[in-house]
Amino acid sequence: MSFLVIDIGNTRLKWGVYAQGVPHAELLAHGAVVLEDIDDLWVQHWRALPAPLSMLGCVVAGDAIKRRVEEQLAHWSFKPRWLVSSAQAAGVINGYEHPARLGADRWAAIIGARQRAVQFNPQSPPPVLAVMVGTAVTVDAVDVEGRFLGGLILPGFGLMYRALESGTAGLKVPTGEVKDFPTNTSDALMSGGTDAIAGAIERSLRRLRLHEGRDPLLIMSGGAVSRLSHVTELAVHVVENLIFEGLLVLAAQRPD
Repeated sequence: MSFLVIDIGNTRLKWGVYAQGVPHAELLAHGAVVLEDIDDLWVQHWRALPAPLSMLGCVVAGDAIKRRVEEQLAHWSFKPRWLVSSAQAAGVINGYEHPARLGADRWAAIIGARQRAVQFNPQSPPPVLAVMVGTAVTVDAVDVEGRFLGGLILPGFGLMYRALESGTAGLKVPTGEVKDFPTNTSDALMSGGTDAIAGAIERSLRRLRLHEGRDPLLIMSGGAVSRLSHVTELAVHVVENLIFEGLLVLAAQRPD
């Protein structure tokens, strides 16, 4: 009865095998590989797993990467299913100007975050801000009725640093630490990137609070979310696998 979920991002492929394709199912196994290594997924990671009965995945890395992953999935008997953003799903209304153009990973994270808000207060779910911190950072707002209002996309830490290194002389320095008043270039870069992302989150929280008249629930996830651990001003719920949670919600609503 196991169920496979896959999140193919811009840098890595993350996967998880759950006991069932439903929310709160037990996570049996999980892993991640950089995209350069996906041709070894079956041999290195999946061959020893019990065969899942079905799967649901999201992909933003493009069709060529998806085809390479499907070649690995062909060892199992199910047909791969890939999420496409829709106008409405799992109690969430997609307010994007063109709903199908919303990234599937964002859509899954938004649905996972809304599910968390409902669990937080089933009688009156709060508005929720879903933040994914990876190669890029997304900051997406959902109101109390479950309507996705819109959100931000900004560079992640690595993209910021590479942009500064390529466009500015003398900034190829070791990774620094977050400081209130940095006194060296390494710390200045790390603190600047952290403050830029944290500032975008704080501004979005303030807008959502004013829009809804209630304190939003802030949920953050993603491979680089630990880099915001120093931002203690934000009352945040860190969720390890928010996209997986959204995929499980969607899978339960449309079983094979």
